[in-house]
Amino acid sequence: MILDRLFRPRAAQEAGRALYAAAVAEARQPRLYADLGAPDTPEGRFELYTLHVLLLIERLRGQGPAAAETSQALFDTYISALDHGLRELGVGDTSVGKKMRKLGEAFYGRGKSYDAAIAALPDEAPLVAFLTRTAFEGASAGRPEALARELLAKRQALAAQPLAALLAGEAAWEARP
Repeated sequence: MILDRLFRPRAAQEAGRALYAAAVAEARQPRLYADLGAPDTPEGRFELYTLHVLLLIERLRGQGPAAAETSQALFDTYISALDHGLRELGVGDTSVGKKMRKLGEAFYGRGKSYDAAIAALPDEAPLVAFLTRTAFEGASAGRPEALARELLAKRQALAAQPLAALLAGEAAWEARP
């Protein structure tokens, strides 16, 4: 019993993993690619995964120690999944470290840009510009304005969700009646 408790994942770790799985599932919605024109490429999927993880991290920010621990577990799971994905794509062990550093820098850069775009609300132009240069880079048929509206709606739905649900690993991407 003592060893079971010692090796059992902490609640925050389980919640972080569940939130990451929820972010991935939401970022894989076919309508994001088919209807909104997000590029269905490894880079395009990275951008959408990152956006959904950023939404969750933003919601957890400043909500106390349990939320901070859950947010860190979410980030750690995200990084681990990126590492695993690179290896599955055939990136060699000697190159993974360099690529992971670049992806980590990209995540933090996008986080800063996202925060700046959110701080500019209700003006949506900075958010649309941010999405144009990240999620829709190189996509001629993309609809960044529509994605901006969708992300803001998801942000609102997460804000309305009780913190306890998020700490249990549940993310509601749409407002529930």
